[in-house]
Amino acid sequence: MTGVGIIGGGVSGLTSAISLARRGYEVTVISPSVRKSNSYLAQAGIALSILDGDSPYVHFIDTVKAGKYLNDEEVVWNVVSKSAEAYDFLASLGLRFETSETEGGHSFHRVFTIKNETGKHMTNVLSLHARELGVNFLRGLVEELAVKHHRAYGVFLDGELMRFDATVIAAGGFSGLFEYTAGSPLNTGVLIGDAVMKGVPIRDLEFVQFHPTGYVGKKGVKLISEAVRGAGAKLVTGEGEHFVNELSTRDIVARAIYRQMQGGKKVYLDATGIDDFKKRFPQIYAFLRRDGMDPSRDLIPVQPIAHYTMGGISVDLWYRTQVKNLYAVGEAASNGFHGANRLASNSLLECIVSGLEVARTIVRERPRTWKVGEVPYHGYEAGDIGSLRGLLWEYAGIVRNAAKLREGLRKIGEVDVDPRLKLLARGVLECALTREESRGAHYREDFPVMRKAFERPSFFDGRCRL
Repeated sequence: MTGVGIIGGGVSGLTSAISLARRGYEVTVISPSVRKSNSYLAQAGIALSILDGDSPYVHFIDTVKAGKYLNDEEVVWNVVSKSAEAYDFLASLGLRFETSETEGGHSFHRVFTIKNETGKHMTNVLSLHARELGVNFLRGLVEELAVKHHRAYGVFLDGELMRFDATVIAAGGFSGLFEYTAGSPLNTGVLIGDAVMKGVPIRDLEFVQFHPTGYVGKKGVKLISEAVRGAGAKLVTGEGEHFVNELSTRDIVARAIYRQMQGGKKVYLDATGIDDFKKRFPQIYAFLRRDGMDPSRDLIPVQPIAHYTMGGISVDLWYRTQVKNLYAVGEAASNGFHGANRLASNSLLECIVSGLEVARTIVRERPRTWKVGEVPYHGYEAGDIGSLRGLLWEYAGIVRNAAKLREGLRKIGEVDVDPRLKLLARGVLECALTREESRGAHYREDFPVMRKAFERPSFFDGRCRL
């Protein structure tokens, strides 16, 4: 029986596991906890172009517009055209959505939600069905990929080699490498950096999406969902000045808030006009009330935070990497679906589609591990990841320029941290420096416009290539 190891317990990993288990594969999911995935934390919903009046073509156009025309159009169509398949897959597991809403960048109310805790409900349902199908769950953090002669043989867990015929990386992106993020702190991209060291190129690292409305509270950083703005909340300064269209794409709104803050102003989200806030956004209401705030009468202080990384392990249309028997899905992967800026709620759609697609790919390829001698294991030390987070936030944050990026590259050599994380962070800085334009989530104040010459992806394999 073919054995498949899936690294990560979020929506993409669990979808892969269910799809493969249904086909009779022996599947093992390795994750610290499904509740520690970014999928579990996803609030608003999943974008599905299936309603009367909507169409996959309109969804396609919205996605490419948000991605600032850097998207791989074949990949975009491959994903959005499978909205009905994704919906049917979730429905077959018993998942039921409450409503559909409009979010920034969408021209139709195609964002399907459940109590503004959509990721939590999806993850719980997927996890339950995976266990019912006999998927093995191991709790832990994979330390390293087992690769030799450009072929994957499994992973290292607690220093021991776990052999798999096929290995699927579904461990999320690298937003946890930035100082302020509401995502899982475990999402540092260590396996993305490890993949580079094992000969796998990574793609579009400079495109880091900063969510406009982060909330820094007494118990850390939280996210105020875009759906709150969709429900009518307004962004205002402390003086009550309204300064941006709240339903513009996230890059535009985040930079508008950043400029206000750079000018010494505080920014707030005014949700006092939403009558049923507690019912519509129970999770957000709960953490605000714990901090003594009442959104029916209090303005909510907000600031941009690192939220989603469009870049990741370079994969093809079928989620294969350049290493045999190694695949990547979800936020860990990058094949041009999001382009330069992710359209809101397209991430959970990508998770479902990539999970279903990679299962079909593995079935077609029937991977088998070959006999091999000792597979190298390095046992890297974590080091000072806090310094790295602060460095990226300061030098590769919301607004960038050549001087700051070069200073960041100089200082990164002084940070004592896992060399895979240092390599990944260097890739972010180098690709941001090489892309001398502003496009989507990447903004250079010294090159403030898009340039046709840069309408192509970047790749990093130890150096950045555009």
